[in-house]
Amino acid sequence: MSTEQALSAAVLRSDRFRLEREADWIRLEEIVSKIEKGKARRLSDDDVLALPTLYRTLLSSLSIARENSLDAGLIDYLEGLALRSYFLVYGTQTSFVRWLGSFFGGGWSRAVRAIQFDIWIALFVMIAGAAIGYILVAGDSDWFYALVPGNFSDVRVPGASEEALRSTLFGGQQEDGLGVFAAFLFSNNAQVAILAFALGFAFAIPSILLLIHNMALLGAMLWVFAQRGLTVDFVAWLSIHGTTELFAILLAGAAGVHVGRSIAFPGARSHLKAGSDAGKRAALVMAGVIIMLICAGLLEGFARQLIDNTAGRFGVGGAMLLMWLSYFIGFGRDRRRPGA
Repeated sequence: MSTEQALSAAVLRSDRFRLEREADWIRLEEIVSKIEKGKARRLSDDDVLALPTLYRTLLSSLSIARENSLDAGLIDYLEGLALRSYFLVYGTQTSFVRWLGSFFGGGWSRAVRAIQFDIWIALFVMIAGAAIGYILVAGDSDWFYALVPGNFSDVRVPGASEEALRSTLFGGQQEDGLGVFAAFLFSNNAQVAILAFALGFAFAIPSILLLIHNMALLGAMLWVFAQRGLTVDFVAWLSIHGTTELFAILLAGAAGVHVGRSIAFPGARSHLKAGSDAGKRAALVMAGVIIMLICAGLLEGFARQLIDNTAGRFGVGGAMLLMWLSYFIGFGRDRRRPGA
């Protein structure tokens, strides 16, 4: 057979292959196009039921076309249609509003409960970090200047008088002073939250070190106020936004630890699979962490300015903590009886 005859035979075989199956391809493409344009409701029940069958038939046609080296243009067309169909058959089709409802309706809380072991690890690390900062400064006040940035050490330094420290806690919230320190804490903690999660892939070690360093700074500042009997007042001042802000740091650190721990100890899964699964879960937690940080910023910007007494500050901070705990512990649980 000459080259010209072989080419003609190949074209004929490709044309016959197309004619035998083209009707199904056209129908599938019409269904896919309607769904992609948001017109899924216009599809008939028969079209909806036929979608997975037509998709599998398309894959079979694509396999045959590749195996027999049919027309390259035909193969490209089938591959493109197969890719579009795949996302409709196996992808999650949901609107942003529906996703948001699912997120707040229990998706976020379930993701947080799923990493509760890592939350306990992060909580222990944070408490240890605060204790380390407090103990270091108590043993040698020079540590304070190593832990706390110099531009925040005006009157809030070791040896400051009670009156000077109290003036930064009550009254004058609109002025520079502890309010500047609060703004620094929020900016710093937001960065720590993101980094603690992002660096978790390195077996969680950077995440843990970040949590320790961040809390050591807070522990050092706590010691300064504790030396003048202002521990309760300082904690109350911090609690307005701190119960939300530090909770966000806790969850971000736990998300990073979760990813790092899963990669380091994948169990029966591969390291890549374990890291992927943990990353998806941790990313859902981090989406909520961003929301918590925004809430903390609003509380720091408004509530802290308006409430100028210890009891009121504890009331706001305690209410926020109770709200977060109630949501994470009880919301989104399956209330059905076992076996129902």
